[in-house]
Amino acid sequence: MNRLTGLILGAMAILLSACAGFTPLYAEPGVVAGLERITVEVPNNRTGFLLREQLEDAFGRDPGQESTYRLTTRLAEQRVPLGRRADDTATRYELTLTVSYVLTEIRTNRLVHQDVITVSTTYAAAAQPYAGVVAGQDGSERAVAQASDMIRTDLARLFAEQAGAAAG
Repeated sequence: MNRLTGLILGAMAILLSACAGFTPLYAEPGVVAGLERITVEVPNNRTGFLLREQLEDAFGRDPGQESTYRLTTRLAEQRVPLGRRADDTATRYELTLTVSYVLTEIRTNRLVHQDVITVSTTYAAAAQPYAGVVAGQDGSERAVAQASDMIRTDLARLFAEQAGAAAG
């Protein structure tokens, strides 16, 4: 038993040594340097509120710290009915959320990055009104979470590349 434990520990040490020099994208506590200094501006609606909350959490935004960057977003939502019941009502809906965003440096108002992402999600149409509203809100929340993830990943890659270029 002791020999097996020694072999396992030795193999783990060899595998871990192969990671020397590797820096994960999220090496700092939860975020890439720079993301925590982004102020998020969104449209004044429910989806905008959800997006701001998701992005500020993803960026690790510190409200006590002065912002260096401003992320301005525009949202477009489209709901398309899918499938039909005998009474010609939809059985499902597809929600497509398009987010166009622009990252600018606040001090100089210089454009740093811009992009447009589109995510889609589906949800069931319920016969009861309240259940239908809840299903639609759940679909919006899932679409916003996907969009937030994609934006965070895009900006993390951008800041990581800038840090690599500055170091190299």
